[in-house]
Amino acid sequence: MERVILHSDINNCYASIECLYDETLRGKAVAVAGSVEARHGIVLAKSEQAKRYGVKTGDPVWQAQRKCRDLIIVPPHFDRYMQYSESVRDIYRRYTDEIEPFGLDEAWLDVTGSQGLFGNGVQIANDIRAHITKELGLTVSVGVSFNKVFAKLGSDMKKPDAVTEITKRDFREKIWNLPAADMLGCGRATVQTLEKYGIHTIGQLAACDVRFLKTVFGKGGEELWRYANGLDVSRVCPDGFSPVSKSIGHGATCVRDLQTPREVWLVMLSLSQEIGRRLFAEHLAATAVQISVKNNALFVRQYQHPLPLPTQSAFELAQSAFSLFQSVYRWELPVRAVTVRAISLTDAAAPVQTDLFSDFARHEQQEKLDTAVRIIRKRYGKNSIFNACLLCETAIPHTAPEHAVLPGMMYK
Repeated sequence: MERVILHSDINNCYASIECLYDETLRGKAVAVAGSVEARHGIVLAKSEQAKRYGVKTGDPVWQAQRKCRDLIIVPPHFDRYMQYSESVRDIYRRYTDEIEPFGLDEAWLDVTGSQGLFGNGVQIANDIRAHITKELGLTVSVGVSFNKVFAKLGSDMKKPDAVTEITKRDFREKIWNLPAADMLGCGRATVQTLEKYGIHTIGQLAACDVRFLKTVFGKGGEELWRYANGLDVSRVCPDGFSPVSKSIGHGATCVRDLQTPREVWLVMLSLSQEIGRRLFAEHLAATAVQISVKNNALFVRQYQHPLPLPTQSAFELAQSAFSLFQSVYRWELPVRAVTVRAISLTDAAAPVQTDLFSDFARHEQQEKLDTAVRIIRKRYGKNSIFNACLLCETAIPHTAPEHAVLPGMMYK
């Protein structure tokens, strides 16, 4: 039986939800944007009216306001968006238990086995669309196809409030003339490389020699070729499936430029708290650390190095990250943003081969300290105990990060 995959995308999700909470915003040019004061002043979502003026997600607020003089800027409320996202997912669950989220506002659904009860893929898509509008006041665009990549492409082709079907019989006519950038997997850097070789459309990508693409992009080149030719066989992950993390990171654009090593240390130590918590929760340990540093000219550099011993310790991660920073950063310009990432993850319970040069006793002592801190935080809250130096005012904005769920792209 041919698979039937849906990709459902809530139209203008954040902006639409804000309009539900404030009726005076309906029918107006609205943009949800981060705080300009906290230097997160970019557009996160926009209404259809703002879109008509050319306002785009990712535009700086000043640029968006220049495009649309009457643009209304509202701050984000991620708790609301998560609540609505879960309510939309509850509607999806009426039709299938194979639901793979892609952020808060998008999801794939495998409805192959649901057709006997609810009709074909287009009928199911229209039912879902109608229920979401009636029950939640939101609209969705749904792509219907035989694989995840084309279903995602279909949901992007008609907006808002529409259903688009792409079949094995007509996908060449419908999508091969579209820009390669429209296809999942073709990010900005990939598109720039493709264009250097005169590859601008999905059809041109599909017609390429797969050996050439593998030479240029490695294994990812063959994947792009398969996607363009409709050969994606990745499964929709079951509802609640959590792929094993390949890395765990946390970053922040600081509310002010960092001028001294101490300011950078405080930011890295603060960021590492969440990384350590997630490593422990997922029973993983880092064997290497990676940092990304953006200066105030918006130039980003990335560095990494191995750790002497696998660790879940926030303090050890921060120490290693800061040591790496001090060895590579030349302070030609102040620092605007910092990211710390635990990489090369391994099972925390795996045995460790020590060497003569690692201070294993100190590492064990730090582990005991971290365990005591976790127990206190679990009982009294995450802010009940922390490093005294973090009592100082750090340059991290006091906003909760949004955690997006990326596709698992499971294979049979």
